[in-house]
Amino acid sequence: MKLLYLAALCCLGSTSALAQTDEQVEAILQQMTLNEKIAVIHAQSKFSSAGVPRLGIPTFWTDDGPHGVRPDVLWDEWEQAGCTNDSCVAFPALTCLAASWNTDVARRYGQALGEEARYRGKDMLLGPGVNINRTPLNGRNFEYMGEDPYLAGALCVPYIEGLQSQGVSACVKHFALNNDEENRHTVNVVVGDRALREIYLPAFESAVKQGHTWGVMGAYNLYHNQHNCHNEWLLCSLLKGEWAFDGVLVSDWGGTHDTEEAVRNGLDMEFGSWTDGLTMGATNAYDRYYLAEPYKQMLRDGRYTEQELDEKVRRVLRLFLRTTLREGRPAGSMCSDEHYEVARQVAHEGIVLLRNERGKDTQALLPIDESNLHRMAAQHGRERARVLVVGENAIKMMTVGGGSSSLKVQHEVSPLSGLQERLRDVADVAYERGYVGDVTGDYNGVSTGQDLTDSRRAEQLVADAVRQAADADVVVFVGGLNKSDFQDCEGHDRKDYGLPYGQDSVIVALAATGTPVVVVNISGNAVAMPWADRVGAIVQAWYLGSEAGTAIASVLTGDVNPSGHLPFTWFAELTDVPAHLMQAYPGTWRESEQIIDEQYTEGIYVGYRWADLSKSRRAEVLRAVGSTAKATAAQPLYAFGHGLSYTAFRLSGARAQSNRTSDGTMTFYVTVTNTGSRSGAETVQLYVHDVQSSVPRPEKELKAFAKVHLDAGESREVALSIDRRALSYWDEQAGEWTAEPGRFEAQIGTASDNISARVPFILE
Repeated sequence: MKLLYLAALCCLGSTSALAQTDEQVEAILQQMTLNEKIAVIHAQSKFSSAGVPRLGIPTFWTDDGPHGVRPDVLWDEWEQAGCTNDSCVAFPALTCLAASWNTDVARRYGQALGEEARYRGKDMLLGPGVNINRTPLNGRNFEYMGEDPYLAGALCVPYIEGLQSQGVSACVKHFALNNDEENRHTVNVVVGDRALREIYLPAFESAVKQGHTWGVMGAYNLYHNQHNCHNEWLLCSLLKGEWAFDGVLVSDWGGTHDTEEAVRNGLDMEFGSWTDGLTMGATNAYDRYYLAEPYKQMLRDGRYTEQELDEKVRRVLRLFLRTTLREGRPAGSMCSDEHYEVARQVAHEGIVLLRNERGKDTQALLPIDESNLHRMAAQHGRERARVLVVGENAIKMMTVGGGSSSLKVQHEVSPLSGLQERLRDVADVAYERGYVGDVTGDYNGVSTGQDLTDSRRAEQLVADAVRQAADADVVVFVGGLNKSDFQDCEGHDRKDYGLPYGQDSVIVALAATGTPVVVVNISGNAVAMPWADRVGAIVQAWYLGSEAGTAIASVLTGDVNPSGHLPFTWFAELTDVPAHLMQAYPGTWRESEQIIDEQYTEGIYVGYRWADLSKSRRAEVLRAVGSTAKATAAQPLYAFGHGLSYTAFRLSGARAQSNRTSDGTMTFYVTVTNTGSRSGAETVQLYVHDVQSSVPRPEKELKAFAKVHLDAGESREVALSIDRRALSYWDEQAGEWTAEPGRFEAQIGTASDNISARVPFILE
């Protein structure tokens, strides 16, 4: 009866200040039966777990994110329930959010997503994802926040705060070391403690300690030969012990494998276990979960006391008090103008201008604004410019597919329609397909409704595009990857680094016409670009959600000045990526156990930490790990943190508050000036270099950043602060963070390869 629960509240006081106290949890726990306790720690449907109706505690509803609220599915299946009121706003993928380098935008993103989830009656959104981009082949990188642990942590914290401000729990995933999708259920990651602590755990630590996330999701893979959804060291010793996490550890769907390990090793809520989390189970399947009847029988047999059970239930009740039982919980809103504006803002700030070369008339190709288009048209004696858009991704919906983040949207603006709408008064915008990729548009019962079939042969598609390009003033090629299997999609990794569907040959053919070419790459990963120096401009546009076409058109035409910076290193060749150079991916089979051991041989040298090394230092690293690979000094195509603008910025006057510190806390100042003719935003990045380290360390590591918006001619001083942790490395012998006294250097710039100032200081 609900009166029992309400009586407990009255005894403790019903003010919001007491809403999450341990006393309240204990009061509820004491009234629960064994069956009720067991019921709340495992699923009762694909996405829900039982409440306690007798005590007035409602069902707890989870739903997939992290880019929008997934449409409702059937009780026991992944297929859609057929609702007509579960369309949502699709926000840009988290790679785009990471590329924004904007913590304020991250908070707005989380809040808007939380409002949509509340309106739909959801209590937990399964996100954000903060796994590290170790290889560009990972099919799920588009759901994560890049290669740098500091950047991922700095952006996930405000996202979590915004989401949970609406009474919706975040569920940070996938804890931990889920860095590739292929064979994800059988990969046992072998990684040194230093790389684990310095690269793969910090973003999760930030989510727990700073973001105060109420939920964490375990990963499918194994670590130390133990599945991560019930991994003793990761969950008990680290997460709940060292980090003092007070929320719930949720299994990934189908990630639980053993009752005894689940009981002992930190799993709190089990989802998706019958049969494998991916197919329909049998009658009463939920009672057969590892933490259901099997666990209950062990309790009855005396193999366990209720001590472990009560600890799990306490955490679940604390989650309920933060969500379903929270007083004054916001009602939420859905598909509002404000949410579409947030989606556009994230896209605007995350789109990265990779290349923008000047032509024969010294004019940069982008933006293709009115003045540029009039100039182009005049050169050909026309009144209106002719813009040719080429590529399947210009018309293909990208919100459907990709795995669990697939969405059903109220609307999705395509890049072609966005450009046509924006340029209708100043240019004629034509379209050619150029290539045919994946013409399907269905996922779990959601259909795009698009018919993308095209009967033309590949040669004819290219010829038709070239013919129109020769008579155009500018060509905008919109290609890249999509959310089909073996591309940017859950469950598999990419098979190749290059663009699929013969896109390279299409781009080369278009460039050969002499007409200026802009390439808009839509993907969540880096791709090979052998044609990069043949085109005038390259724009990285990510998966931008509902407002994709509007945002892309705004940046291409200069209505919005691009300000995104890459959250990962864009290597020219796959063999430049250390995990591939060292043949550390995808691992080796243990035939007897059907397990893949994946050795993270590259250790701490992920992304720019590897790219920054000199050829001689790369050789040292390779020798140290026993790799026979040949060291090269190849520079990345585009560095971590790289991003261009339509204006120009200058950094000057870099200084430290003091050139000495005893506790590691330091503040640095630099003046940023917009020296161009239009307003824009620049991201100032601070990297720390340990000059006197006794152990090998990266040349530099990102430890602070700030995004500053400036009008033309405006200057502003920016403060960047670091703490002792920013100067530390993980000492494997001592098992602790160590900051060695000595000389350090703060390197301040706008990309990892564009350092403007070096400020020395001493840790005493």
